[in-house]
Parts: sequence; structure tokens; C-alpha cells
Amino acid sequence: MKDTEADSLIEIAHALADAARTATLSHFRTATLGVENKAGTGFDPVTRADRASEAAMRAILADRRPEDGVLGEELDGTSSRSGLTWVLDPIDGTRGFVCGTPTWGVLVALSDADGPILGIIDQPYIGERLLGGFGRAEFSGPHGQRRLATRAPRPLSQASVFSTFPEVGTPEERRAFAALAGQAQMVRYGMDCYAYALVAMGHVDLVVEAGLHAYDIQAPIAVIEAAGGIVTDWKGGPAHDGGRVVAAANASIHAEALAILSAAA
Repeated sequence: MKDTEADSLIEIAHALADAARTATLSHFRTATLGVENKAGTGFDPVTRADRASEAAMRAILADRRPEDGVLGEELDGTSSRSGLTWVLDPIDGTRGFVCGTPTWGVLVALSDADGPILGIIDQPYIGERLLGGFGRAEFSGPHGQRRLATRAPRPLSQASVFSTFPEVGTPEERRAFAALAGQAQMVRYGMDCYAYALVAMGHVDLVVEAGLHAYDIQAPIAVIEAAGGIVTDWKGGPAHDGGRVVAAANASIHAEALAILSAAA
């Protein structure tokens, strides 16, 4: 891909994230959330902000990239005629959004036939944005800009692990995660996409999840891999379709995590 085309795609990705910031912040911590439950059983919330965020991003794509496909969480997908597909999660962590926590985010990814090639993790409320792809690994936030870089290798006994277990996963998957978590120095829960951002920023060693969708993980894959990390399924294969996922800061901790998860699952 030519540099000019890559620059254009990066500019569009930023425009999508900008539009989603406006749409989400107009409802965050207000009385206009309009929470609905999408689940037949249990609780899977969607808000006016989710729908407004995705609609705003899709409007930009319809105008500027009409040949590209779109896969989003809240609206029907459109097929690609260009070989490229935008994968959108308008609010990753809607439960956190509804509760007023600042650890939800907007996920924007661009994928080809082999998986994600560009991704943004954006946290509108605290003003942090991470971008990875086309040779870039960039962070911007209230304290300025810098290049993203994941943590150097350390053993699992000294590592930090993030997850949304036990809320997600089957009993078998929870047992596998427990086997890994029992060997880590520190385990934290419930950070949604912000946990992946912390891996890319060099603060966290592992994120372990199950039951994910493509729109949950494609942007984090692009960002973490650009920063020097690895994201696969629990067997070491591609993770861009979701399912069981390990996001690791480096090859060493990734291998240690896979050995435990694959043996226990």
C-alpha cells in the first residue's frame, strides 16, 4: 500500500473516532442514556450513545469510503467491494458506560482478507487515543504524544493479568483462566477495551478473554501488535474473528500463558 493511501486511511480512522467521541460524550453521565436490554436472557445493554456513535461513523464511511465493507456491533453489516472492511465497536464496555466509569472506549479497525491492518482504541472522556498500523504505534492524551511500546519480558509470577472473567466464558474456560491467574503476581478485572490499551502502553503483561466478537478484538490486535505485542487465540492461532483471546506484551509471556491455557482448556 502506498504511503499516500495509508495516510488517507489513517486520517479517516481518526475522523471516525472523532465523530464517535462527540456522539458518546453527548450522553455519557447524563439522563439521556436510554438503556435497553438486547438479551433474551440476562443483561446485554445498548444505549442511545451506542447507536448514535455507530451511525456517525457509518455516515462518514458512506461518504468517503463507499466501496469498503462495514462490520459493526449495532447495525447490519455491508459487504466490501474494495477488499477492505471497517470493523466498529461504537462503545466497547457499555456496562461501564452506563455505570459512569471511564474505562469504556470506541474501537475502530480496518481489516483486509488476512485480518486487521489498522486500529484505534479511543477513550473519549479522558481524551486518550492509541493508533497502530502502517508502521505507526502512537499514543496521544492529556500529557502529550509518544510512541507505544509494550513491556519487556518477565515471568508470569511477576506479571499483571487483566480480564472480564468470571463474567464471561464457559465453566471450562473459567477453570483455564483460574489456572493462569493463580500463577500471576496480580490480576485485575472488568476494564473492557482499556485493558488492551494498557498492554500497548507498556503497563500490563496479559489480557485473557473468551466469547469475544470480531468487533471486540480487531482494533486491539492492530494496536498491540504495532506496539510490539502478540494477540492470538488460546492455541496460538488467529484471533481476529473473536472467541478465546490472549493479548500479550511479548513472545515470552505469550508462550507461558498459552502453555497453561491450552493444557487446562
